[in-house]
Amino acid sequence: MSATMNHSDDRLYVDTILEPLQKSAEYLPKMGGSDEVDLAGFTALYGADPLYHWMGLDSPLMFAAHKAAGGMTSVYRQLGIGCERLFRQVLRDRLGLGADQVMWSYDIVPELKEGQDPAKVKPRKLSLDGRVELADVGDADARDRVAAWVDRQRQRLDITAPLKGAVFEVRQGYKSADSKRQNGDLANAAQALGHGYLPVLAIMSTQINAAVRLRYTTGNWSVLMGTVGNNDPLGSTFDFVDQVVGYDLAGFFRRNTDDLRAGVEDVLRTLLEAK
Repeated sequence: MSATMNHSDDRLYVDTILEPLQKSAEYLPKMGGSDEVDLAGFTALYGADPLYHWMGLDSPLMFAAHKAAGGMTSVYRQLGIGCERLFRQVLRDRLGLGADQVMWSYDIVPELKEGQDPAKVKPRKLSLDGRVELADVGDADARDRVAAWVDRQRQRLDITAPLKGAVFEVRQGYKSADSKRQNGDLANAAQALGHGYLPVLAIMSTQINAAVRLRYTTGNWSVLMGTVGNNDPLGSTFDFVDQVVGYDLAGFFRRNTDDLRAGVEDVLRTLLEAK
């Protein structure tokens, strides 16, 4: 059941999701080098190339195209960071959790290379984007909601081990079929289950490759999608946040869509400028 809200946190949440996107507006292409290149640098670089100069590729419009191409990737990446931060903030605010309580990480020891001294191999820390441990949730009703949800997901995935909570990987979408990323996420799921947590992939949009989604569910991930209106807390990120965490996240986006769209449009206009 969604909690009664006075919308006092709207400004904080809008800023939380838009702040990373401002970095996209500052994006400049590297043009194959290690340093970013502005319009003057691009014009000098391409103007000095006979073919590109003859063909007119040293045009400011070509620079704008390069900036927009890389900027598009940056927008998606920064939106993902904003969604991750927003999701964590909502967990903190609605479940009464501290900053450390909503974080989860674990150490792995890299494989030894031939002749490498084991004493000099340092563990590598990997982390997921959010955590809810049942013992940390002080409100009994909220704790019972989360516990019931975790147990239903555990049964759906045929997980027999007892679970003490859930850990979350938050993505704005998942359009790629990057096998390296998938393998890393499947390893994360195994670690999460080994530590007693349900691994949850919370997608904020509806953009995910169907084959990738199947591989994740087969690998014991609970996959939530950015669907709205289905009354499905077991399959919808927004219904989960509303009915289990206790915050109408879809309502937040609806109320603030003008501000959110204006912030993104400012970023896109800057990226498309030939300067």
